[in-house]
Amino acid sequence: MGEPKGVAEGVPIAVRPDPQAGDGRFPIAWLHICAPRGTVPTATSKCLCGRDRSAVGHHKVLALIDDHEAHRDACPLRLPPEGRAAA
Repeated sequence: MGEPKGVAEGVPIAVRPDPQAGDGRFPIAWLHICAPRGTVPTATSKCLCGRDRSAVGHHKVLALIDDHEAHRDACPLRLPPEGRAAA
C-alpha cells in the first residue's frame, strides 16, 4: 500500500541514479574571449575567489590569457588549507 506505483497499477517505479551526480569537481574560474572577425578582441577572467579582470585589444587579451592560466596555481580556492599538508 505504501509503495509508489508506476504507469500501470502494480508496476514499481524504477529508481535510477542521479544523472547530475558528478565526481566532486566544479568550475571556479571562467575565461571568456570575444574576438569577432574585423573587430577589437575583448576578454574577461572571473573566479569565485573574487578575481574579476578584463582586457581590450590583441596584446592585452593575450596577456590576460596568460594571467588567467597563472591564476590557477595561485588561487586560494585551489590551494590546500594551511596545515593540511602537514597532517
